[in-house]
Amino acid sequence: MNNTSKGFGLIELLIALALSLIVVLGVAQVFIAAKNTYVSQNASAVMQEDARFVLSKMIQEIRMVGMFGCLGTITDASSAGDFTASQATPISWDNANLKLTLVTADVGGAGGTPTWTVVSDCRTVATAYKDLRSPATGQLAFPIRRLVYSLKNNQLTMGVGPGTPTQVVLVDNVSAFNVSFGLASSATDVSASSYSSNPSDPARIRSVRLTLTLRDPNARVREQTFNVVAALRNRLP
Repeated sequence: MNNTSKGFGLIELLIALALSLIVVLGVAQVFIAAKNTYVSQNASAVMQEDARFVLSKMIQEIRMVGMFGCLGTITDASSAGDFTASQATPISWDNANLKLTLVTADVGGAGGTPTWTVVSDCRTVATAYKDLRSPATGQLAFPIRRLVYSLKNNQLTMGVGPGTPTQVVLVDNVSAFNVSFGLASSATDVSASSYSSNPSDPARIRSVRLTLTLRDPNARVREQTFNVVAALRNRLP
C-alpha cells in the first residue's frame, strides 16, 4: 500500500514566505509613514508656537509705542538726556542691520526695571527720569522701555535699555525677519494707504507689518513664513 504524501512542498513554502514578506513590508511602510507624519507635524507645531510667542509679544509692545503718559510735553530729566530723542522716534527699522527699535509703555508690572519713568500729575507737569522712579502724592508713574529686536546668526534677539543693550535670544532657526510700516497719505489721515520699510515721516505711521520666516534645522518640514499686522494705538510725533 502506498502512503499518501502530506505537508507543504518547497514551492508552497516559498510562496507563503513571499506573501508573508509582502505583508510585513506593507505594515512596516505604514508604520514608517505614520511616524514621519507625526515627526513633521510636531516640528511644524513647534515652529508655529515659536512664531506665535514672538509675534504676539511684539504686537503687544507695538500697540503701546508712543504712549508716554497723560501729557504731550515731557521734561527730560534723565541723566543722559536721551529720552527726548527716543520720544521723537519711538519706532524705527534698520533694514541694513535687521534691527527694530521700539520705545513703548511697559506692559504689566513684570517687565523688570524700565529704561525711563515718566512721572506726571496729568495736569501741568510731566518729567522723564532714568530707570525706576516712584511718584509723589498726587502723581502717576508711567514705566517706559526701549526695546531693540535684532536678527543675527539666524537668531531673533531682544535687548532692553538705551544705546546698544545686551541681547538675549528669543527664537532660533530664523531665516528672515522683515518690518514694513503702513503709512497714511498725510499726518492727519487715519487709515494706511501704502507700505514702506523706511518711512520719511514717522507721523504718517499707522500700522506695522511683521514677517517672520522659520526653518526646521533637521529639514523635516519646509520653511514657514508668518505675517501679522499691528495697528498703532498712539499717534506718533
